[in-house]
Amino acid sequence: MNGTEDRGSLLLTIARESICEALGLGRANLYDDSWLRDPGATFVTLMRQGRLRGCVGSVQAYRPLGEDVRENALASAFRDSRFPPVEGGEIPELRVEVSLLSAPEPFAVESEEHACRTLRPGVDGVVLECGRRRSTFLPQVWEQLSDPWDFLAHLKMKAGLPRAFWGPEVRLSRYTVTKWKEPER
Repeated sequence: MNGTEDRGSLLLTIARESICEALGLGRANLYDDSWLRDPGATFVTLMRQGRLRGCVGSVQAYRPLGEDVRENALASAFRDSRFPPVEGGEIPELRVEVSLLSAPEPFAVESEEHACRTLRPGVDGVVLECGRRRSTFLPQVWEQLSDPWDFLAHLKMKAGLPRAFWGPEVRLSRYTVTKWKEPER
């Protein structure tokens, strides 16, 4: 399996099969493609009727890609604290999306204004760190928060910081994603 679309299709299958197996709705196949053993960082997003139903992932690659997708699919379905666990009856309405992240690259900014000028809406996923606080938004979040100021404000609030906060201890990193999603059901 070489093509990006073929790989994406397999990652989507792994995510869906993992959730179904956990619900007792079948068994997940074991895939042994060598590229699935390479380290990878993914987010698995679940949508239901056009609304977010779960989204959990890894910003840094620290385990095999196939395992990362499986574990993030299970976490999205059953451990996203914003939602109750997925139930079997929801499976036909769930749409799975897998985002494969590039390695985050720190980028220095002199101010929040500089950060807003430097960010690439629709392209950059962003990690914000300040002390022990950390949050991230995938590039897909730009679809809802297209203004860089608003994007950063929500990212700060997600990290538990005030919307208007900015200081020299704020660190930003960016990454890109390759994403695949199941067709509308």
